[in-house]
Order: sequence, then structure tokens, then C-alpha cells
Amino acid sequence: MDIQQIRNVGIIAHGGAGKTTLAEALLFNAKAVDRLGKVDDGSSNFDFDPEEIRRKITIGTSFHHYSWNKVEVTLADTPGYTNFEADTRAVLRFLDGAVLVVNAVSGVEVQTEKMWSLARAAEVPVIGFVSKMDKERADFDKAVAEMSEILKVHAVPVMLPIGREASFSGVIDLFRMKALVYKGDAGEFAVQDIPADMADAAADAREKLIESCAEADDALIEKFLEGGELSEEEIRSGFRAGVRANKFLPVACGSSARIVGIAALQDLVNFALPDPSFRGEVAGTNPKAKAEEKRAISEKAPFSAQVFKTLADPYAGKLSIFKIFSGTLTPDMSPLNSTKDATERIGGILRLEGKKQKTVPSASAGEIVAVAKFKETTTGDTLCDPKAPIVFSLPEKTEPVISFAVRPKTRNDEDKLGASIARMMEEDPTIHFRKDAQTNEFILAGMGDTHLEVVVEKLKRQYSVEVEMRTPKIAYLETIKGKAEVQGKHKKQSGGRGQYGDCWIRIEPLPRGKGFEYVDAIVGGSIPRQYIPAVEKGVVERMSKGVIAGFPMVDVRVTVFDGSFHTVDSSEMAFKIAGSLAFKKAAAIAKPVLLEPIVELEVVVPDESVGDVMGDLSGRRGRVLGVDAKGKSQVVRAQVPLSEVLRYSSDLNSMTGGRGQFTMKIDHYEETPAAIAEKVIAEAKKEVGEEEEE
Repeated sequence: MDIQQIRNVGIIAHGGAGKTTLAEALLFNAKAVDRLGKVDDGSSNFDFDPEEIRRKITIGTSFHHYSWNKVEVTLADTPGYTNFEADTRAVLRFLDGAVLVVNAVSGVEVQTEKMWSLARAAEVPVIGFVSKMDKERADFDKAVAEMSEILKVHAVPVMLPIGREASFSGVIDLFRMKALVYKGDAGEFAVQDIPADMADAAADAREKLIESCAEADDALIEKFLEGGELSEEEIRSGFRAGVRANKFLPVACGSSARIVGIAALQDLVNFALPDPSFRGEVAGTNPKAKAEEKRAISEKAPFSAQVFKTLADPYAGKLSIFKIFSGTLTPDMSPLNSTKDATERIGGILRLEGKKQKTVPSASAGEIVAVAKFKETTTGDTLCDPKAPIVFSLPEKTEPVISFAVRPKTRNDEDKLGASIARMMEEDPTIHFRKDAQTNEFILAGMGDTHLEVVVEKLKRQYSVEVEMRTPKIAYLETIKGKAEVQGKHKKQSGGRGQYGDCWIRIEPLPRGKGFEYVDAIVGGSIPRQYIPAVEKGVVERMSKGVIAGFPMVDVRVTVFDGSFHTVDSSEMAFKIAGSLAFKKAAAIAKPVLLEPIVELEVVVPDESVGDVMGDLSGRRGRVLGVDAKGKSQVVRAQVPLSEVLRYSSDLNSMTGGRGQFTMKIDHYEETPAAIAEKVIAEAKKEVGEEEEE
């Protein structure tokens, strides 16, 4: 396939703006499908996952393709909701253009801003499309004005709507200066002269379009300012350059449900959005030379590709979706997975058509295809010609924002849980799963409440694993603030050989974060050398259980300085028990306290929300460390007790209207305030009592 005839285009938008409906309209109008798929009745070619059908939202990016005027377009229908935007971010890196959908009724919404910023970060040229022009209260001018004002970009209409709301009947093409008037709902239209009552508005919009095209090219703007008339070829050249350099946002409009304006949008995609070779080359590392290497995006260069998404298909098995950057792939090849230094076999090359796939004989630079049942390859891995190895950088990891403890309902569920989640993590790298060594809980983390609900539903439906979600326990610690010296003595005689172990220990606090230190200060053989490690074992074992609430004890120095032994009855076990008893008594005397984990929080919010966020963090016992500007947003850095931000994701959404985002990581431990410590200790003792009853 000629790389210049390829377009890889993402449909991006706020959730509910009509992304999937537009993607369906593009397929149907190009006759790639014979029926217009719909989200509402579950017949969509893109939203086919049972959870997507039930919730009527896009959860994961899905792909299809159509051919329009000899250009092959691969469409990526991406998620628009916050919980799933990480998937959109990951996929945009591998696309060459995007269509930003804005609802004509609700205008620019919170996630519209986010999707626009993701596209800009990925350096993807964008076309705007105002959807639902046939709906009540649809307002094209308002939507365009909001795009300019809120997205901080020069939004330039390339079409004007004919009629509005129920009387919306077509669009004026400002390039051809013709009216495209639609009849029926099958996408059929007639090219007519512009209605007389719209002639002035069209002429004015055309002038603004020409001015924007001229501004994209120094030579053109000079000619334009001197009063020279630009030729149609010059206008189109300036337009294409302006779109590809993101100097302005061209805005089309239509109704996806009625297939109005769709053909004009498809012409615009072909003409304005670049082919994959537009980026010129892609940077990687030569694994042999350990040096940076750049590979031309061309079918003439050696084969290279990168996997950016993995799917578990119920029929084909594991599908690895990748973009070919260079060269050609054929089924008889055995590409090198240079990330893992493993050779893979190609069973067949697949083009994605929603939940189905079509086998193709080969695929070349610029194409997005899939291969089933790779053994070693996972998301992010590089595939290449073994004779010309290269490794492309791995995508940035996305940190989870919310965690839940999950409890398997049955022993069988527990046995299958780890393997099932591991398979899901191959598909969705934003899922994090671990077993907390301290609390002994399975911790499932992700991008929000809805995200984890979907994960739990999929576990049940696809892997027959049922779990309950609940707020995770906090991994508190214990320490001491004072010193103590005590004797620990274990003496037992019950017929036959007895048990005897006797030690004196001194305990004292260490600086925060120093852990544990054991000092052997025995002189004169009061405890034989072979038993001194046993005392330490007893101390360490007791430290793991704490003394006030059952949490591990840290930052303590223990010195064993005296003791006694029995030549017959002493043993390692006896001295281990003596060490444990000594530590328990000493810690209880040495002013034990509870430590709570403190997280370092970075919250990115709009300017107007900074005050609310800072006030809220103070109310959570947080310390604001500073506020820094980041583009058009502010970054609030703070330290907050983990117990205060377990559900921060939903709280931040409420405070910022969904425009805030955050990352956090455990930074250190601090002493828990007395009032809170009392509650934690009482709760811990209650749990111990319940477990003993069970």
C-alpha cells in the first residue's frame, strides 16, 4: 500500500459527544459496512464489549477502516471518559491525525479540553467537527467560539450549516463555495448554489478561511497583505500546512445520525490530515551499539514496528496490535522482538474490523495491523528485522489514582484471581495488582471507580472470578519514642529436658526511616555466642506484630547486653522466646506510638480551582509545599496522610468539574495524632477479636 494513501485517524471527544456515532457514519458512508451501527441498540461496530453495550460508553479503543477516494483510512474510536483516557493517550502516539468532536448542544466540555491537550502533546494534527447539528438548541457559532476561547486555538470554520435544529439540511463548503443539500438519511446530497440568505455569511467566512490559510505560509501572507488574490491551489496549500503545523483548528459540522456533512468531512480527512510519512522518521536505540538511531518512516527501510495495544479475543486468542513504522511484513517472516531479544512467528496478518479481523497477505510502513498469539510480545515491545535491530522507547507508565482491596468470594476464585488479572493487565496496563505483605490484602488499583467496576465485572464475566471490593486497610507502622531496659526470661520444666533462655535487652528509638538495628554487647559469655542470633530472631518476630495495634514496629535499636543460660536446658528456641518476651515488655514501656503513611501529592488543576484544592488539602491534614505553573494549569504539591485521600479521585472531580488530575506516591511515615491513633488502635483490636471468633 502506498504510504501517502494511508491515514490513521483517531476520533476524540468528551464522553457522549458522539464519537462512536461519527465513526459509524464514516464507515457507512464509505460503504465499509452495509448497516449504520448504533450505540443505543448495541449494534455498534466499535462499542462491542458487553460492558460498553451495557453502559453505552467507549471503554477501550477499537479499530476499523474504510476506503474513500483511493485513500485507506484506519479509524480509532477512543474513550472520552476520564477513567479510560489513558488508553486514548497511549493510542494517540501512534496516530497521524485526529477528529475532535464537539457536541453542538453542550459545546466544549471538560474532557474536550483534555482530549485537545492530549492531541497537542502527541503532536497530532486535528480537525474539529461540530456534531448533532440537527438536535434542539444546536448552536454552531457558539461551539466554534468556545473552541477558540477555551481551547486557546484559532478555530476556523471550513463549513457552515444550512438550517438549524430540525431544519438542518446540509452544509456550505467554503472551499468550493457550494451548498451540499442532503435528502433522506442515507448520505445522499445535491451540490447547489449557496442560498441567497447565506451568501454574505459564506463570503465573510470564506475570507476568514483564506486569511488563516495565508498566515500559515510567509510567502502567502505577504501576497495576501499586499492585496494579491490567492489562487485555489495556494489556498489549499496554506490550509494543509496550517492544519499540519497546528496553527489553527479547521471546523466542519454535520449530523452523524443522518449522515449529513460526512462526505465533506471525509474529503477533509483525505486532504488535510497527513499520511504516516509526514513525521519523517522515528527515534529508537540500536541495541547492539547502545546508541540512538533514527529509522525513516518508509516501506524502503528495514522492517520495524511497535505494539501499542493488546486484546484478548475470545476466538483468535491474544491479539497484538502494532503500527509498522518501516519496511514490509509478510506471514513468512520471523521478526525479532528486540525489547525482549526473542524471535516471534507470524501466523497471519490481520486488519481490524471492530470485533472481527480480516487476513491480509502483507502490510507495509504506516499501516496498523494485528497478529494473534505472539508468545513473548506485550504492549510497548518493538518488532524488527533481526538484521537491522532497533528498540523504540516504551510508553510512559500511567500511575493509578484509586485503590480497592478485593476479596475473592471462594477459594476457587482466589486460586484463579492472580492469573486472570495478569491477562487483563496485558490488555490494560493501567490496572495495577499486588498483595500487600503487611495487610495481607489483594490490592486492585486503577484510574477511577468506574474503571475498577468494569475490571471486576470483566473478571466475573470473562474469567468466572468473583470478588468483593472494599476500602483497603492502611499500612500503619509502630515505633517508640523512649528507652527501656528489661529482662526476658523463658523457663519451663515439665519432665525430661526443660527450656531455659534469659536475656537483658535495651531498646531505643532510631531516626525515622532507619529501620532496625541489632547490637551484640554480650561480654564474658553470659549468653553463649550460638544463642545470640536466636535472641535477634525473637525480637524481629515480635517487632512484626507490634505492641499496640498489631502493626510492624520500625526505627528501633535493640542491644542485648546480659543474660544467663543453662548448660542442659538452654536452646535456640528458648532464647528466641526470651528475646520475644523481652521486646514485648520493653516496647510497652518505651512510649510506643503509631506511624501513618504520608503521600506526596501532585494535583494539576485550572487556575480558578487552586484555592478550593488548597483549602481542601488543609482540611485533610495536608501541608501544601508549593504551587507551580504548568502550561495553562497550576500544579499544587502537597504532603497528605494516605488515610485522608483514599477516595480523592472522585472528590477532586467534584471540586474541579472533572478538570483536575493527580498523582501520588508514599513518601514517608509520621506520628499519627493521638485522637486518630485511638480510633485506629480500637479498630485494629476489634478486627483481631473478630478474626479470633471466626
